[in-house]
Amino acid sequence: MEAAFFDLDKTVIARASIVAFGRPFYEGGLISRGAMVRALASQFVYLFLGASEEKVDKIRESVLLLTRGWDHLEVSRIVRETLDRVVEPIIYAEALDLIEQHHAAGRRVYLVSASPEEIVTPLAEYLGADGSVASRAVVDDEGRYTGEMAFYAYGPFKAEAIQSLAERDDLDLSGSFAYSDSYTDTPMLETVGHPVVVNADRVLARLARQRGWESARFSRPVRLRDRVPAPSLPRAAAFTAIAITATGTAVMGWRYGHRLGRT
Repeated sequence: MEAAFFDLDKTVIARASIVAFGRPFYEGGLISRGAMVRALASQFVYLFLGASEEKVDKIRESVLLLTRGWDHLEVSRIVRETLDRVVEPIIYAEALDLIEQHHAAGRRVYLVSASPEEIVTPLAEYLGADGSVASRAVVDDEGRYTGEMAFYAYGPFKAEAIQSLAERDDLDLSGSFAYSDSYTDTPMLETVGHPVVVNADRVLARLARQRGWESARFSRPVRLRDRVPAPSLPRAAAFTAIAITATGTAVMGWRYGHRLGRT
């Protein structure tokens, strides 16, 4: 069986996911207004200056410091209760169309993100994905974050996680797809037979040109409730399209459609 692996931030959604939930975390008493402002500043760096290893490491350290002492069950509750409000306006329709097309072609779909599993897991369910890979924080005996990582889904670790998924779920990686915006995800893109760069940073865009990888631009989030689902979609994807997700522009005749039909 083939699969499609999607990075999350700037590939499926238009903002950094951990920052997108900044206001709900603030409203839930987890962070201060000042911390939320600093998080927004980090997002600006990420969106407009790219995700170099040094910048990502600094953002990761800031997030670990910020979340130390948080109750992970409370985080999960806030995310699930506010998911529709937070996520619906920022999901790219182009990404949602691709998820539906991959499902229609019989492929499994996975979100693969460095964001915390408390965010990525419910978001994957919300999008109708078949599974996810995400970062996991160390939790103490009282269920609170210690400020350390048990698993960091970043760079080569994403590729290793995908290879483990392939072994577990009997996936054919040579016939599979991967989508990402960042050159730090080069190992993930190299793992599959059909890498596609989306909203690529400068380094990844140059690498894609050198290697002849496909390139795409996602730009117009649209509310999912405004979409008209295709009746031929599998039940899970159709349910997702009818009932939930949010998002970016319906591009039903998108130029990658002819490739997605191949097996």
